[in-house]
Amino acid sequence: MIFDFLRGEFIDVIDWTDDSRDTIVWRFERRGHAIKYGAKLTVRESQAAVFVHEGQLADVFGPGLYMLETNNLPVLTTLQHWDHGFQSPFKSEIYFINTRRFTDLKWGTRNPITCRDPEFGMVRLRAFGTYTMRVADPGRFMTEIVGTDGEFTTAEIEFQIRNVIVSNFSQIIASSGIPVLDMAANTIDLAKIVHERIAPKIAEYGLELPAFYVENVSLPEEVEKVLDKRTSTAIAGDLSKYADFSAAEAMTKSAENPGGGGGMAAGMGMGMGMAMADRMARRGPWGAAPDAPAVPAAQTPPPPPAGKVWHVAVDGRTTGPFRRDELAAKAAAGEIGPDSWLWTPGGPDWVRGRDVTELADLFSAPPPPPAG
Repeated sequence: MIFDFLRGEFIDVIDWTDDSRDTIVWRFERRGHAIKYGAKLTVRESQAAVFVHEGQLADVFGPGLYMLETNNLPVLTTLQHWDHGFQSPFKSEIYFINTRRFTDLKWGTRNPITCRDPEFGMVRLRAFGTYTMRVADPGRFMTEIVGTDGEFTTAEIEFQIRNVIVSNFSQIIASSGIPVLDMAANTIDLAKIVHERIAPKIAEYGLELPAFYVENVSLPEEVEKVLDKRTSTAIAGDLSKYADFSAAEAMTKSAENPGGGGGMAAGMGMGMGMAMADRMARRGPWGAAPDAPAVPAAQTPPPPPAGKVWHVAVDGRTTGPFRRDELAAKAAAGEIGPDSWLWTPGGPDWVRGRDVTELADLFSAPPPPPAG
C-alpha cells in the first residue's frame, strides 16, 4: 500500500487511451482525487478533458498537452483561491470524454405506428434504421447526462436517444399524410425530416447525430398480401388470363408434391387443368360468343377431302370433317340436329345447322327414334 501511495505522488502524467470502442466517458482515478500541481495533461485527438471540483464543473480542455498550473486553470484557481507560489496537490476529478463518432447504432419502433393512409385507410407501420452519435458539448454532456459515472458507455445513452427518435418519428408519420408507399420509396427524404426534428432535443444533452438513416418502413403483413395480389393482377392484365396462370401454377405445385395431397391433390389438379383447357377453347381466335365453341386453329383439322366438308361441335368437342352424306346419316341417327354447331373451312364462324341453307333439308323433318 505504501508503494502505491508513493507511486501516485510522483506520477505527473495524466492521459487516457481506449480500445473498447463503446466508452464515452472515463474518470481518471487517483488516490483521494489528488492532482499534483504542475502535472502534465495529455488530451488526444477526438478527446476532451473535464475538470470537476467539489461537484462543480471547473474547466474543459480540448486536444493538446497542458501543464496544470495557475495560468492554465483560471476557473479552478478562482475556486481554490491559490496564489502563484502554492505547490500543493489539489483535489479534483478529471473526466476524459471521447468525442469521436460512434457508428452503427440502432433504432426501431417496438410497437406499430398507426396512421391514416389515403389509399389503404388506417394502417400500422413499423420502421427501423441506424445513426451515428458524437459528443458535441462535453461540459453539457457531463452535467446533463453523465454526472459522477466513472465509466459511461454508449449502451447507457442509446435507450434515451432511441426514445427521442421513435417518439418524433411517430408524430411525423402520423401527421404527415404521406402515402405509405411513398414513405417506403423515399426513405432518404424521410430520414432528413426526422433528423431535423430531433436535432434540437439531442443537442440539449450535449450530443449530435452526424448521420441518421431510415433503412426500412414496413407495412403490416395483411396489407403486403393485398398489395402483392394487386401487383400480380396488374401484371396479368386480363383476369381470365390470371385465372389460367393461377390454375397452371396450382397444377405445377401438385405435380412437385404428389405425396402431399394424395389422390385429392391430383384430382384437383386435373379438374383445374380441364377447366382451363375448356376456357381457352371457348375463348376462340375470332372472339366467338361465350356459349359458342371456339373455331379450331388452322392447323388442327386434317386436310379436307375433295368437296365441302363440315366440322361438328358437341359439348365443347369438335369432330369431323364430315361430308354431306355423313352429316345426313348423323342427322337421321339423332346425333346432330338444327341447333348443332357446324363449321366449314373458309367459313367465318360457327353456325347453327338450321342456318346453313345448303343443309336445311337434312334438318327439315325430325329424325326417327334411334333403334332400341
